[in-house]
Amino acid sequence: MTATGKFKALIVDQKDGDTQAAVQTLDVDALPAGDVSVSVAYSSLNYKDGLAVTGKARVLRSFPMVPGIDLSGTVVASDAPKFKPGDEVLLTGYEIGEKHWGGFTQMTRVRSEWLVPLPKGLNLKRAMILGTAGLTAMLSVLALEAHGLTPNNQRPVVVTGAAGGVGGLAVAILAQLGYQVVASTGRAEAHDYLLTLGAHTIIDRGVLASPSERLLESERWAGAVDVVGGATLAGLLRAMARDGSIALSGNTGGVQLNANVLPFILRGVNLLGIDSNLCPYDRRTEAWNRLAKVLPLEILDLMAHDATLDDVPGLAREILQGNIRGRVVIKLD
Repeated sequence: MTATGKFKALIVDQKDGDTQAAVQTLDVDALPAGDVSVSVAYSSLNYKDGLAVTGKARVLRSFPMVPGIDLSGTVVASDAPKFKPGDEVLLTGYEIGEKHWGGFTQMTRVRSEWLVPLPKGLNLKRAMILGTAGLTAMLSVLALEAHGLTPNNQRPVVVTGAAGGVGGLAVAILAQLGYQVVASTGRAEAHDYLLTLGAHTIIDRGVLASPSERLLESERWAGAVDVVGGATLAGLLRAMARDGSIALSGNTGGVQLNANVLPFILRGVNLLGIDSNLCPYDRRTEAWNRLAKVLPLEILDLMAHDATLDDVPGLAREILQGNIRGRVVIKLD
């Protein structure tokens, strides 16, 4: 397998406890180990990337490292029978951008079993408008449906953190599938955007996170996609309908859960953990193939903000401050 030439990558390093991120020009000899070389076309900026680039949390396992937890591109060299030069592929998970070079690079080398062929109906850019956030959102919906959720339920499905990547895509997916969706957000300026994505109703995030002395509340939600956790998750549990499920994929609201067992015992509530990082290949491909079919292209394009490699450090700070709505797509080629 050969790949030649120089390329640019965002390198995050740590010196004297200070995290520094800078675009550097590298030679292919610097590429990590793997049996497939990919010319990267797009990546996306996620909350975890913001933490990695700014050093706000211990995301990167070693230094120097290329962050970016997903990518799409074209195979330029391969020792794997499954892929050949010219194949369009995408990659999410497997701790890229943490232990292994991530997507903020024009060239990378990865293990073939991590790659998914680009689904029919998507191009490389739209695959990263979806990215890890889209995969997580679809895995959440698949898990809810596997536990009995259907669009004809009389109660709505609630989505927390709806103005962000996973939340916004979950709103759009559920709405396209015919669910009545309630979007929870603390950003008043995002209301029109969420209505455009298909939200039926919008509520302030404080409604779900408000403390209560009641162990159970009226059955309000048929299901939930929760990317926040903490007090928000506790509030959801109190108001879930009988046999309802919560697909939980985030903990920006904290990892502690101040809840009781009554929702689980008296109402049979299911708490479903969603991990897109080490998701089995069959489940990943099922989710990606459904993503390619469910969302209209105009919805995807509405969610996208284009950026370059040089923009990433500044945008990383913005995403941590909650100032970015929708999906930031990084163009690499």
